[in-house]
Amino acid sequence: MGFVIRLLVSALALYLLTQVYSGVYFVPGSGVGAVVIAALVMGVVNALIRPVLLLLSLPVNVLTLGLFTLIVNGVVLWLVAALTALNVAGFSAAVIGALILTVISWALDAVVGTLGLDGSRG
Repeated sequence: MGFVIRLLVSALALYLLTQVYSGVYFVPGSGVGAVVIAALVMGVVNALIRPVLLLLSLPVNVLTLGLFTLIVNGVVLWLVAALTALNVAGFSAAVIGALILTVISWALDAVVGTLGLDGSRG
């Protein structure tokens, strides 16, 4: 159940990103299924590829005091856009979109946690 809730929160975050920021958008005519698939692909990319990118960029990340992570997150969003119905206007739009997506996801996670829907028993 927790996986489904996390997937729906990610899908909602992606959808809200496309509504707030015009640099990231879904192909016209895409439905809810495309949003959920993009969220699923984002989860897989975050689980498998992002750690490798962070490890490879570790020296640069240390030199920039972690700010290079924004670039890595932009690459992840750009990769997800290449694999799904999500479109990104360019690499700078991917970085800005990743930053906005992080804020939206953080806020939605806080709401889900406060409502007790995340499965934690606190």
